[in-house]
Amino acid sequence: MQESLSSFKKKTPEQEKKQKLLDNIKSKLLKELVCPLRDEANNLVFGKGNPDADILFIGEAPGEKEDLQGIPFIGRAGKELDQLLHSINLSLEDVYIANILKYRPPKNRDPKKEEIISHTPYLIEQIKAINPKVICTLGNFSTKFVLSKFNPEEMKKIDGVSELHGKPIDIKINKLNFKVVPLYHPAAMLYRPKLRGALKKDFKKINKVIKDVKKDES
Repeated sequence: MQESLSSFKKKTPEQEKKQKLLDNIKSKLLKELVCPLRDEANNLVFGKGNPDADILFIGEAPGEKEDLQGIPFIGRAGKELDQLLHSINLSLEDVYIANILKYRPPKNRDPKKEEIISHTPYLIEQIKAINPKVICTLGNFSTKFVLSKFNPEEMKKIDGVSELHGKPIDIKINKLNFKVVPLYHPAAMLYRPKLRGALKKDFKKINKVIKDVKKDES
């Protein structure tokens, strides 16, 4: 079941406004998206969290548990992400989480080019609706997708997230400017525990990036 704005204790006018935009995007996707993944998946995994969040996390695609429940980042990876957020005095309810693909690829295989192309317009609409201060890409796939799409010159300089993690990068989406902070995927800590320290350091940088963005806007 998709998490809704009702999970928040207080609904600000801006939250209400942005939630309506997200609901409209979701409805549009359900009506228009032509993708074979829909036939094989159990649920649409659109996104969850605060529609007026300062931080938008973007992952690759839903996994098995996410597909069954229709909610992104549950299970161990979600718990790791929640712990990292708590380390900077935030929680999952303070941020918004979405994936590039809204339906799970069979057996968690890598997304195909045509699947990415068909889903991309809806992710762009999500980003514009939320209008976050910072976009955090989780893992190599998400980082390469966002940079190759919105800052290809920067993408040409690097091989993956290991070269860019924790470093803010400027991108432009339909005349809107955003800061992107590439991060290791929280799930990577499950098989590479040494990355925990790097992730914690990178998360501490996020608040500073947000403050800098707000300062530039004022």
